[in-house]
Amino acid sequence: MIDDIVRTAGSLAHQLGPLRRAVLRASRSAADLPDIPDAQIELMRALAAADNTPSDLADSLGLARSTVSNLISQLEREQLVERHLVAGDGRRTRVALTPLAQARLRTFDESATRVLAEALRGLDPGDVAAITAALPALDRLQHRFVGG
Repeated sequence: MIDDIVRTAGSLAHQLGPLRRAVLRASRSAADLPDIPDAQIELMRALAAADNTPSDLADSLGLARSTVSNLISQLEREQLVERHLVAGDGRRTRVALTPLAQARLRTFDESATRVLAEALRGLDPGDVAAITAALPALDRLQHRFVGG
């Protein structure tokens, strides 16, 4: 017999991916933004918090350094990030968002807020209250995975 925790975990696992993808698609479409893969968005979000070295980004995102390097190269080609040598160390680079990337993230976040607000307005008030009440618990759950 499956206990409640396992049942809840299974349901949550099946809901998170499709919900995330639906919000991303709707937000991009509403703001007429290009289709930026999730991994690139995660990297851009990490860079929005602070410029970092590629190895620091790999560690904080839990990705292989080669994966981060490839993502940075892709974003650099799209003029969304730029690399700068670390002062006093001619071998290491720091990566920073360009103004274009900052504007796109801001536009995406504003669009996501509008899209989600519109969707929430279409729900029963009890559902909205349940989602609102669950937000702190979801934040704590996320921190269980990222070690925060």
